[in-house]
Amino acid sequence: MGEQMQSYSQAALDYQRIETAIRFIEENFKIQPRLEEIAASVHLSRFHFDRLFKRWVGISPIQFMHFLTLDYTKQKLAESRSVLEASWEAGLSGSGRLHDLFVNFEAMTPGEFKSRAAGLEISYGFSDSPFGECLLAITDRGICHLGFVVGTGKSEAMEDLYDTWPGATFTEMQDRVRPVVERIFGRDEKDKSESLNLIVKGTNFQINVWKALINIPEGCVLSYSDVASRLGKEKAYRAVANAVAMNPIALLIPCHRVIASTGGMHKYRWGSARKKALLGWEAARTA
Repeated sequence: MGEQMQSYSQAALDYQRIETAIRFIEENFKIQPRLEEIAASVHLSRFHFDRLFKRWVGISPIQFMHFLTLDYTKQKLAESRSVLEASWEAGLSGSGRLHDLFVNFEAMTPGEFKSRAAGLEISYGFSDSPFGECLLAITDRGICHLGFVVGTGKSEAMEDLYDTWPGATFTEMQDRVRPVVERIFGRDEKDKSESLNLIVKGTNFQINVWKALINIPEGCVLSYSDVASRLGKEKAYRAVANAVAMNPIALLIPCHRVIASTGGMHKYRWGSARKKALLGWEAARTA
């Protein structure tokens, strides 16, 4: 295992404690627990809790928790609408940026998949990441799945993959998957000019929503209503929410950047605590 993958192992261990802390805050939000109480929930002193956050995200837990407050997310919604207005006027494209990576987006309709892609060969592998263990799957045409391990663990993660691509042939290939994981989560200078190709299938509406999401840059958030309005379907925010929930490629199609109009960050396919961790991480990087 390379040095970078070993650092992901440490980051994944750190993330487990940070997710537990975020869950503790969620469960006890009415009493607004003190930092010492939050640290104790993961069996750490305040000093070691501070070190944990600085190692994982580079800022203190107090700074990080600020990024998760309703006041902050409401302010960020207003700022993001203003920032994105001009780019959205230019129209939705099939590519976007995730930190230093360019992301290209290719879509198949269910009909195209049925006629052309049954028997698709998919390579997959599990890996540590700064947001816990993830499952990445790739084809010759690009990344077709990225999810995080939740619930019953790897078996549930694999069921999600099988359900998304029925009829495909699956082969575990860690050596093929690992370099892609390093590009997604790493910060290598040599990878900055290279693009990541995504291949998805869904209804036309789902595809349009996912295409819209890749145009939301790191550090910005939009509401479900915002996305619906920008698709010209102002009343379809519930349908947008359903499409967001069905997103098969976490992070690269950044569905975590869509939140409630109230500023709430409660719904996420891979857990609300992970959504808050992702948004806090990105806020820290772009503050």
